Amino acid sequence: MHKFFFYIVILFAFFACRKPQKAPGDEGVLVELNGRRLYKSELVPLIPRNSSVADSTLLAESYIQNWVIEGLMLDVAERNLGKEEEQQIARLVEDYRNSLLQYRYQEQLVREKLSGEIRPEEMQRYYDENKEKFVLDKNLIKGLFLKIPVNAPNIKEMESWYKSDSEASLEKIEKYSVQYAAIYEYFYDRWVDFDEVMDNISEHISNPSAFLRNNKSLQVQDSLYYYFLNIKEYLPVGSVAPYDYAAPEIKDMLINRRKLEFLKNFENELYHDALKKGKVTYYFEQ
Repeated sequence: MHKFFFYIVILFAFFACRKPQKAPGDEGVLVELNGRRLYKSELVPLIPRNSSVADSTLLAESYIQNWVIEGLMLDVAERNLGKEEEQQIARLVEDYRNSLLQYRYQEQLVREKLSGEIRPEEMQRYYDENKEKFVLDKNLIKGLFLKIPVNAPNIKEMESWYKSDSEASLEKIEKYSVQYAAIYEYFYDRWVDFDEVMDNISEHISNPSAFLRNNKSLQVQDSLYYYFLNIKEYLPVGSVAPYDYAAPEIKDMLINRRKLEFLKNFENELYHDALKKGKVTYYFEQ
């Protein structure tokens, strides 16, 4: 055994320093078990090219040992499982193969034949007709968030700037943030999850809905940072999601619906074409 892994060391010392090249035919047997063989040509591509000799050897030893153990387990299983279990496994393998083939072909067919483009008016119409499907399970806000180190200058000015959405204040915040802010997020123009914003703040709010009803801003400090949050608008849990927030979900839903309809029509056409051409023979009355 020690001589075998000395051979592995020499092998990977060679392959760690050069790009593996496939020689004609098999590149040599590393190990054999009950008629099954593991070849050098199978093992070498699994080892990262720039691995050290020590790392390469450990990886090779582990893979070879696992290959042998799996082979031994397979032999034991084949000897001890009855014919019924073997037949059941064969059926499961065949079912999986058939399902995988169909799935891969359907995906290929959809890519080739079905456009992923959904018209904006189609999305808007679906939203208008199905608003009950887009009820929020989270609080949304529009606003601005800043995380600034405690040693940053002019914090007093920031305390007044962040509460204002005037162009002048926003310009000052942007210039200041380039130099000092650890995080600067401007989202006056889009809805975001309130909890995701709060994940960046050391302060814990036990009742977010009550907080949002009663507060338009938040300023807290810990030993490292100041946190500033200005809330321009909010939508509570249970509200209908606004269209611009729901749009990505709507697009996915419409694409999926179109995909299912396309595949259903394809299956029907395939079936009726086979009947017409006499490819299907029923031996019972339908």
